[in-house]
Amino acid sequence: MEKDLSNYRKSYQKGQLIKATAPENPLELFQKWFHEVEEFGNTEEPNAMTLSTIGKDLFPKSRVVLLKKLTWEGFVFYTNYQSEKGRAIAENPNVCLSFFWQGLEQQVIVKGMAEKIAANLSDGYFESRPNGSKLGAWASNQSEIIEKREVLEDNLKRFEEKFKDQEIPRPEHWGGYLVKPVSIEFWQGRDNRMHDRIRYTLQEEFSWKIERLAP
Repeated sequence: MEKDLSNYRKSYQKGQLIKATAPENPLELFQKWFHEVEEFGNTEEPNAMTLSTIGKDLFPKSRVVLLKKLTWEGFVFYTNYQSEKGRAIAENPNVCLSFFWQGLEQQVIVKGMAEKIAANLSDGYFESRPNGSKLGAWASNQSEIIEKREVLEDNLKRFEEKFKDQEIPRPEHWGGYLVKPVSIEFWQGRDNRMHDRIRYTLQEEFSWKIERLAP
């Protein structure tokens, strides 16, 4: 099967990124961009990000997860620690996060190191989740091979009965990761493919080196 996509064209004209006016801290710029995406209102899940890890087979794998908290240390998301991504992070904590906000013609690419957050912080977020999501964390052995969907449904019924009329605790195998960035690149689409690219690189003294990259 073949499909020619060579005629797909788009002109990027919605913004610009100027190195001289960029803040010293990239997390400040990220927060500004994220707020603008929220205000723009044409992005269904602005916190959706692509997480890339390296598995034992040495192949990169990317999947979409949700950013749940932004701090001055970095980016927080939650998952099953025993999932494929969790096992990959345990082997190699170097990860990449990528945001694409089509409405404003922007991308952000984050390289960093992932580490588990404190258990009490994971507990706090887990308590805020709907009961259905809490039960799902118990019912699904994420990334494991299952014979049929009924396995999941049976597991869900079992945990619904187990935790009936009581608070659902957080499973020890489920919790948060903090990705501490070492590099953050901001990409703003521009006309004629002359895009703006500004890269922040963390220095030994914890300042950020700011460089403009050719598109």
